[in-house]
Amino acid sequence: MGDLEIRAAVADDIPSIVGMLADDPLGAQRESPDDLTPYLAALERLSSDPNQHLVVAVREGRVVGTLQLTVIPGLSRKGATRSIIEGVRIHADERGSGLGTQLIEWAVAESRRQNCQLVQLTSDNTRTDAHRFYERLGFTASHVGFKLQL
Repeated sequence: MGDLEIRAAVADDIPSIVGMLADDPLGAQRESPDDLTPYLAALERLSSDPNQHLVVAVREGRVVGTLQLTVIPGLSRKGATRSIIEGVRIHADERGSGLGTQLIEWAVAESRRQNCQLVQLTSDNTRTDAHRFYERLGFTASHVGFKLQL
């Protein structure tokens, strides 16, 4: 495996990112790789917000992974800042290579660099392999999450 670069996502990365988001049973139902317009608009919003970090992992010039890290200042926990990891995806060719671990380690290190006291993430109930992965990295399934579709 070649050297890995983790960097901010740019517009040229969007087709690869959306392809990875759509490459599983859940993503296939909610993503639209044929129309990148909403994704490009979202990248503009993310790029203009200093608390949003959409990154890609690039190996040998090819996007092979992605995640979004959101930093949230807060009042609870004595004014603690926390981060949320979202949209973690690894290209099918790279699964099992350790890339997911590297991406999560990057997110945790960046969270520390930004003085976060807590890193959070959610994972769909059906993603049992992902749950084991996050637990191996030290995350604890400590809460029950709720969603409201709007």
